[in-house]
Amino acid sequence: MAGLKSVNVGVPRDNPWKTTGTTGIDKRPVAGPVAVSAPGPKGTGAVGLAGDRVYDVRHHGGDDQAVYAYAREGLDRWAERLGRPLSDGVFGENLTTVGVDVDGALIGERWLVGSDVVLEVSCPRIPCGTFQGWMAEHGWLATFTEAAEPGAYLRVVEPGSVRAGDPVVVVARPDHDVTVALAFRALTTSPELLPRLAVAEAFPAEGLAKVRRRVGL
Repeated sequence: MAGLKSVNVGVPRDNPWKTTGTTGIDKRPVAGPVAVSAPGPKGTGAVGLAGDRVYDVRHHGGDDQAVYAYAREGLDRWAERLGRPLSDGVFGENLTTVGVDVDGALIGERWLVGSDVVLEVSCPRIPCGTFQGWMAEHGWLATFTEAAEPGAYLRVVEPGSVRAGDPVVVVARPDHDVTVALAFRALTTSPELLPRLAVAEAFPAEGLAKVRRRVGL
């Protein structure tokens, strides 16, 4: 059954890789239910999970990046490739999933998590310098980008609480074929895909406007 292997909340730590000074990328599994709600506009540091926050408020947080999900199956593939164990939350994800095709999810797809939380897939994660430093792998940003398995940011449609073991059920899918992985490639290595991304209405508004200007729409 598709569901949550863990729910992960950040532990603040020094960030020598950016001028922000602090990072919340060190996400660790927590026991018990965690409240989930829409954090509001970007710029405050707020995210969707209670007890978590971001510190690079210009690039992270807010409603369109309220929750970050990554598949345990993807972590296992990376662990084999890198030759070291990777714990749940190590990529900075709030939700470590099992049996969920996170990168194959459509932009605008909605998930029912547990009994009451509804999340909507908004956009792929774009790797940053903090991620590079945190992983301590030479050429990590290029390696991660080439793989095109970025994981998904989600916005909160219906608040509630989540915990490890909760089921994840896809309850709505939009009428297009723009997956998280395709959107990521369009924004990074394959700009020829941008016209396809331009039809994904649930993509964050500012980014969608830039894409449409770029492709002349």
